Amino acid sequence: MAQISLTFPDGNAREFEAGVTAAEVANSISKSLGKKAISASIDGEHYDLQWPINNDAAIAIHTLQDEDQALELIRHDFAHIMARAVQEIWPDTKVTIGPVTEYGWFYDFDRAEPFTPDDLGAIEKKMKDIINARDAVRTEIWDRARARKFYEDAGEPYKVDLVDRIPEGAELRMYWHGEWQDLCRGPHLQHTGQLPGDSFKLMGVSGAHWFGDTSKNLQRITGIGFRNRKELQAHLNFLEEAAKRDHRKLGREMNLYHMQEEAPGQVFWHPNGWTIYTTLQDYMRRMQHRDGYQEVNTPQVVDRKLWEASGHWDKYQENMFIVEVDEDHAREKAINALKPMNCPCHVQIFNQGLKSYRDLPLRIAEFGSCARYEPSGALHGIMRVRGFTQDDGHIFCAEDQIETETAKFIDFLSKVYADLGFHDWTIKLSTRPEQRIGSDESWDLVEKALGDACKAAGHEYEVLEGEGAFYGPKLEFTLTDAIGRNWQCGTLQVDPNLPERLDATYIGADGDKHRPFMLHRACLGSFERFIGILIEEHSGKLPFWLAPRQVVVASITSEADDYVMDVVNQLKEAGVRAEADIRNEKINYKVREHSVGKVPVILAVGHREVEERTVTVRRLGEKATSVTALTEIVTELSRAATPPDLL
Repeated sequence: MAQISLTFPDGNAREFEAGVTAAEVANSISKSLGKKAISASIDGEHYDLQWPINNDAAIAIHTLQDEDQALELIRHDFAHIMARAVQEIWPDTKVTIGPVTEYGWFYDFDRAEPFTPDDLGAIEKKMKDIINARDAVRTEIWDRARARKFYEDAGEPYKVDLVDRIPEGAELRMYWHGEWQDLCRGPHLQHTGQLPGDSFKLMGVSGAHWFGDTSKNLQRITGIGFRNRKELQAHLNFLEEAAKRDHRKLGREMNLYHMQEEAPGQVFWHPNGWTIYTTLQDYMRRMQHRDGYQEVNTPQVVDRKLWEASGHWDKYQENMFIVEVDEDHAREKAINALKPMNCPCHVQIFNQGLKSYRDLPLRIAEFGSCARYEPSGALHGIMRVRGFTQDDGHIFCAEDQIETETAKFIDFLSKVYADLGFHDWTIKLSTRPEQRIGSDESWDLVEKALGDACKAAGHEYEVLEGEGAFYGPKLEFTLTDAIGRNWQCGTLQVDPNLPERLDATYIGADGDKHRPFMLHRACLGSFERFIGILIEEHSGKLPFWLAPRQVVVASITSEADDYVMDVVNQLKEAGVRAEADIRNEKINYKVREHSVGKVPVILAVGHREVEERTVTVRRLGEKATSVTALTEIVTELSRAATPPDLL
């Protein structure tokens, strides 16, 4: 038997017979490791303990202590165990697929009766029984014909379809968890008892379709799973906190906006929400003007000819809203599209008139209203919509200006994020993909320029190899919010391609025509999504200058009504968004109502306050109150209401 050499993480190497499994290797080290082992890495590839190793390789044996491998593995096994539990309880149910997700898994089923919340409890109980049974997990490789016949005989039409979808020449790996079987790439655990039975929870049921086929309705059960109960409880606490911060819930409580089926994926902004929107937009407008941007506005409906020239018609048409116009009953209708992005239109502005190298860099900004078709299942409050406005900007520059302009944008973005309460954010640099245009020398120069710009701005960055666009690298700016969630918001994309396609040129110092580089950049991304992020980051308690309702002056007694109006008027004159509440209600009722609406400051006014020209101040989230002179509180709140860029 041929021998192979396996090298362990400590650098030591041992000889084994070819075809040895990782389970056998683990047991050769110690029986304890053999019991604890869950999988292996062979030359960096995640391996099932049962798979044979036929060549020299680097090997690492994994246990539940290895977080990355363990979480992927146990969640995959939980998916299979859940599907087995469902079929043991309801044998007529057909199974489909059950992939791992960020915190758990889902599995889609074809069942005549809808699952109920009570069913989830029964499934969880059955899963624990299966885990306690410690059934062995085994795997075999079958040919396509054998696997297809197996599923036809078992009455599993979705598995037959899956077999047909697997590319010719690819392995078909069959897994058994006890007597229950599934088609799967693997890897999986050694036996069901390796799953931590107290560290999972089924979260709910939703509708699904088989590979987008709306005629095949399925039911999706989702679950979450972790290495131990402590990690599960921490995640449940996280979900509870996230639910409290959900922008959809807070949007209703704060009366910010609504959405309805007559305009799917589009926002009806109410006065409170529009106040946030316009205040944020005014702030961004001032910041961009200060940073040398010229604001423009471009059409929302543009002829397909421009989208064909830019390349979007071929690559992005399925996400575009098409508008057909029958002009003067012409034989052919004019075909236009709502713009899904602003960049081709900005090139049209650049192309008006002759540009010189002295005009560069030219910075153009637009609060551009865009429309993109998102599947209805992907829509999510104001975070994922079909109609949105970007804080879009494009910088036309020469190659040797890319680094300076990038560093300048990072500084700009850093100021904006800090003003909005985000101090924890990271940068990722996506580099050249395999399929690309341009020379290696040009890619070297531009990638280095972006990296050097990050360092010049005082920021480290993570490299995402091969994830750039075919025409250029990009930077992604990811925020981390108060409960640890990451939101990719800002971007800067280097693009020599669109200026080429749309024939943008400038006259260089040598008197010849040159192509500018185009830097696509956004700081917030879409206003809709960023406002949703802001709401969730601050749990609705927005920075005072952004709060739509900054102050409510509430009467304790009707005799104070005139003084209430006097206080409100003084605050308004000082630039504070103030309103009166002189309803015939108890003050505690008013305080509760306005606290739910996330009003930052409530000023209560009664007999004493009228006589002393004071107010009783109650701040959102604080139980204690204080009595303050009217002149003092007006000055304080006026300053707090001033946007940070104007202080």
